[in-house]
Amino acid sequence: MANTIVRSVVHSVVHGGNLHEAAQRYDIQYAQWLDLSTGINPHGYPVPPVPADAWRRLPDEGDGFAACAAGYYGAPSPQHVLPVAGSQAAIRSLPALLPRATVAIAPLTYSEYAPAFERAGHRIAPLDVSCDMLPDEVTHAVVVNPNNPTAHHLSVDKLLQWHAQLAARGGTLLVDEAFADALPAASLAGYADRPSLVVLRSPGKFFGLAGVRAGFVLSDPALLDGLREILGAWTVSGPARHAVSAAFKDLVWQGRMRAQLEADSARLTGLLRAQRFSPHSTPLFAWTDDPRAAALHHQLALRGIWTRLFAASGSVRFGLPGSEEEWRRFEEGLRESMSTIDAARPG
Repeated sequence: MANTIVRSVVHSVVHGGNLHEAAQRYDIQYAQWLDLSTGINPHGYPVPPVPADAWRRLPDEGDGFAACAAGYYGAPSPQHVLPVAGSQAAIRSLPALLPRATVAIAPLTYSEYAPAFERAGHRIAPLDVSCDMLPDEVTHAVVVNPNNPTAHHLSVDKLLQWHAQLAARGGTLLVDEAFADALPAASLAGYADRPSLVVLRSPGKFFGLAGVRAGFVLSDPALLDGLREILGAWTVSGPARHAVSAAFKDLVWQGRMRAQLEADSARLTGLLRAQRFSPHSTPLFAWTDDPRAAALHHQLALRGIWTRLFAASGSVRFGLPGSEEEWRRFEEGLRESMSTIDAARPG
């Protein structure tokens, strides 16, 4: 890691799923797009009918929701779990609870972290994920594991080693496990009782429930009390609690889905390799760092297929198609796009 502090306030953060923008830019109707720009499972959990009381009554903290999440994630106890209105609520609020200091964040990772810490007065330094010892000037570190978008994965042992270093400095390790549900053995949720460790989890990706806007912060009760004070009451709606609780309890669906996503991921990487790309993948998305990335993103968009371009790094991320028709459309669009790109190359 370089010792130079990087400070650049980001005023506007771009995310995948921005289909209305794509429709306007390429003059293709919204309903005609194949959206592969997110890492959300296209085979979303089939939520059972919502009880009428979930709509009429205020959410009740005594309903066992935190306990249900603790059981699913393997947290030490419900006291180490705080339900929130999606991980985004925690990302925006947590930096204000930590002592202002230097925060190490990977240059290419989920783009909301650096702005959130900068707004709270922290300094940002680039995180070198290959290092064993974090530089002395780093007090806090943020790790998305597996990383979005690069799919890079750090071991539990390495993360615990980093945590010990930061805790000795009075700092905090924040690990975002939004894409970890398909890789449960890689989670730090079971260590959430360790002070100075924060783990963020989300049912939005693996369960395909991004629209319920629910998430969980796993940490020591003292930090969770401070975050609860900031966020206030009723952070997760009754219908959302119903949907997520049902998903967490459905072990049969989870096992079947992990197997399906593993097969789908292999199929996606196979299609990309057939076009001479070298993708890195999780069970929910694939990413490639390639000089042809921007051209491929554009050519696919001309065909109504929306991917997530990371222009600054020259890379592109692909989510999973959800049906055989979508797979055929993507394969055909990929083949046609690469033919166009190859034909335009000089020589």
